[in-house]
Amino acid sequence: MSSGNLIDGRAIAEQIHQETSARIDALKTRGVQPGLAFVRVGEDPASQVYVGMKERTSQRMGIYSFTRVLPETATQAELLQLIRELNGDSRIHGILVQAPIPRQIDSTVIYSSVRPEKDVDGFHPMNVGKLLLGDATGFVPCTPAGVHELLIRSGVKIEGAEVVVLGRGNIVGKPMAALLVQKTRNASATVTICHSQSRHIAEHCRRADIIIAAMGVAHFVKAEMVRPGAVVMDVGVNRISDHASKSGTRLVGDVDFAAVQPIAGRITPNPGGVGPMTIAMLMANTVRAAEMAAA
Repeated sequence: MSSGNLIDGRAIAEQIHQETSARIDALKTRGVQPGLAFVRVGEDPASQVYVGMKERTSQRMGIYSFTRVLPETATQAELLQLIRELNGDSRIHGILVQAPIPRQIDSTVIYSSVRPEKDVDGFHPMNVGKLLLGDATGFVPCTPAGVHELLIRSGVKIEGAEVVVLGRGNIVGKPMAALLVQKTRNASATVTICHSQSRHIAEHCRRADIIIAAMGVAHFVKAEMVRPGAVVMDVGVNRISDHASKSGTRLVGDVDFAAVQPIAGRITPNPGGVGPMTIAMLMANTVRAAEMAAA
């Protein structure tokens, strides 16, 4: 099949940025500038890249933002103190603590310490609970929210669809399933979560109308696992060896794209699919936090 079945995450993310920009302008007429603080612990190269992309997008859109960096050796108490300061900073409406967090720090304690109304990542237990209950006043984690928007804006019918979510992580798999199973518009799907201990994963996938791959395993989804015409969303980010690359590696998704694309009804490229949407939803969540604070 030609590239006509691609779901263009960059184009859809740009649509959302335009909508978010209009909301930022409306806030500024009321004297409110949305603010977003990034917190990074250590010098993980991927984290540096991700935070840099997010901060550049914030600045381009007119969101006040800055990054606070703690050393790799920082203690849990030092990180909690920084979050307390940001929780009390009225200029800041959203706080993002970039994963991974060093092992000496309990990430559960950290995510729970961000005030729920500033938790634009959607990781606070209160926001997790609201998502599961179908309470739209909470924040939804950015990557599942982005996948959901891609499906909606691409005209994919979700109601009644058989969906297989590959991966049970707290950042993508579980919240993705919670979003799609809700008794509401653009949800009401029949959701199966598969993970590393699941048996007969290929059989589950072959009956799916929609496959959302977030296993963290390079090229896990093969052509024989996909029913012709199914929608395939690739969330994975995996680094593999590539001697043709200057760095000796390259990033690939969880889907064997070249083999699956001719079979799929719709498919996200990787890169250029889900990634841009994660940032778009972060900006939208931050603006919503500012709107709620100004209400």
